[in-house]
Amino acid sequence: MADTTTTESTASAETLYATGDHVATITLNRPDRMNTISGPMLRELTERLLEADRDPDVRVIILTGVGRAFCAGLDLSEATRPAGSGGISTGAAGATNLDLRDTPPTVLFNLGKPTICALNGSAAGYGMDTALGCDIRIMAESAKMAAAFTKRGILPESGGTWFLPRLIGWSKAAELIFTGRTLSAQQCLDMGLVSQVVPDAELAGAARALALEIAANAPLAVQASKRMMRMGLSETFGDHVHHVFLQLLPLMRSQDAAEGMRAFMEKRPANFTGR
Repeated sequence: MADTTTTESTASAETLYATGDHVATITLNRPDRMNTISGPMLRELTERLLEADRDPDVRVIILTGVGRAFCAGLDLSEATRPAGSGGISTGAAGATNLDLRDTPPTVLFNLGKPTICALNGSAAGYGMDTALGCDIRIMAESAKMAAAFTKRGILPESGGTWFLPRLIGWSKAAELIFTGRTLSAQQCLDMGLVSQVVPDAELAGAARALALEIAANAPLAVQASKRMMRMGLSETFGDHVHHVFLQLLPLMRSQDAAEGMRAFMEKRPANFTGR
């Protein structure tokens, strides 16, 4: 039986975290600043993502925001603050090597659990890259994506130059990045950047319904599938097939595989335990 207990905690007023029914929801909560990312939020987002990935009861992670924006990018009031004054870039001045292992884009990419981004509003700059880093994106009708990096004198620094060519092809990605264009929800859907566009009021429900549908499946199998999809982005077909079979063999010996086969034969829903 699915866990129906819901727990909530707040790392701060800016980052909310809740779990229930095998789903963890992480919510950016700076609506007065359009959920722009501050230094503390960067650290908290990493902590919440890792917390959800470590929790054996969590099978799916939803990332969303509060207010009219999902995330309007980095907090420019911090990003432009002089080095040493506590801004986002503090400590980077003069560095010859950057350790990005614990930054949200890297952590998000390496998560074992499936991730859904529920785009409640505009995603610009860092916010767009963060959304692209999730496995699945669902977008509210009023939401927009803005690849405005070149309009600010920078480049997509958190994964956009890696994700976009793979998602929409080189030519469309180049046009979007070079122009810094803003896309409507429908344009994002047409380009394949999102899976669904739903009325604003239905976004949370649609994201949760999808999360619950995924969570009802065998979590080990879902996570292995995600792992193979990520590895397949940089492997030859022969290497990939070999690695898939290495994943398949232990799965076939799992309790969940036995339960899935019994449930199919008995024509009933499976009760997966992640073992």
